[in-house]
Amino acid sequence: MASEANDGVRLDAGLQAELIAVAHALADAARAATLSHFRSADLTADNKEADRFDPVTVADRLSEQKMREILAARRPQDGILGEEMGTTTGTSGLTWVLDPIDGTRSYLSGTPTWGVLISVADEGGPIYGLIDQPYIGERFEGGFGRAEMTGPHWTRGLRTRAPRALKDCLIMSTFPEVGTPEEGAAFHRLASQCRLTRYGTDCYAYALLAAGHIDLVVEAGLQPYDVQAPIAVIEAAGGRMTGWDGRPAHQGGRVLAASSPEVHAAAMAVLNG
Repeated sequence: MASEANDGVRLDAGLQAELIAVAHALADAARAATLSHFRSADLTADNKEADRFDPVTVADRLSEQKMREILAARRPQDGILGEEMGTTTGTSGLTWVLDPIDGTRSYLSGTPTWGVLISVADEGGPIYGLIDQPYIGERFEGGFGRAEMTGPHWTRGLRTRAPRALKDCLIMSTFPEVGTPEEGAAFHRLASQCRLTRYGTDCYAYALLAAGHIDLVVEAGLQPYDVQAPIAVIEAAGGRMTGWDGRPAHQGGRVLAASSPEVHAAAMAVLNG
C-alpha cells in the first residue's frame, strides 16, 4: 500500500524500505565515527557560543560528514538539515534531519547517554526516525509501521507505559534549569507533582519513554534536529510529543513528551498553569 506525504511524495512499500535501509546505514556509519573518539584521552572540544559552553568535537563533525557522504551516494535528491553542517536543499520533498551527537557534554564526560539522532521528514514533520546509542549498542526506531529497539541483550517492540496519575509518574529533563527562569519554574512545578525526577540523560530519555520505562520528558530551547527523531520513535510507540502549547513540536522550542494522551494532558495543564 502506498501512502502520500504532504508534498505529494508517494511513500510506497519499496520507498519506505529504502528509507529504512538508508537510515540504518547512516546510524552504522555514525556509530563507527563516534566510537573512534569516545573516551579517548586526547579528546577536546571547541565552543560554538560566546556566553555559554556549547561544545562541538571532531567526532560531531566526522559523524555528520560520514552520514552526508552516504546520503550523497544513495539519496542525492533528498534535502539535509544537520546540526554541524547546515542545510542542503533537495528536490524529492524529503529531508534528512541529523544530530550527529546529541549530548556532546555527556560525550565529553564519557557518559553513555548521548546518541545519534536520524530522521526523515516531509513538510508535515518526521515520518521515520532512529535514536542510536553507539557505546551501549542500542537502537530505537519508529515509523512506517515499525516500533522496535535492538541491542546486545534483546530485540523488543517499543510500547509506552499505560496512563497513570502524575503522582506516579517518572519525569526526566537534561538540565535542572530548563530554559528561561519562567520555563524552569513551570518544569519544577510539574516535577514536584511526579514521583521521581532525573536529569542529564539527553536523547536517551526519549528512548526510555518509548520503551515504557518513564512517563514524561520536558525540555525547552530545542532545535529541529534535537526533536524530530524522538517524535517519530515516541509516537510510533504510542506516546505523544508536542510543544507545551499542544502544537506540533518538530521545529523545536518547548517540548513535552508523554507516555499517553492522558499523561500529556495532565502535564500540559500544570506546565501552563
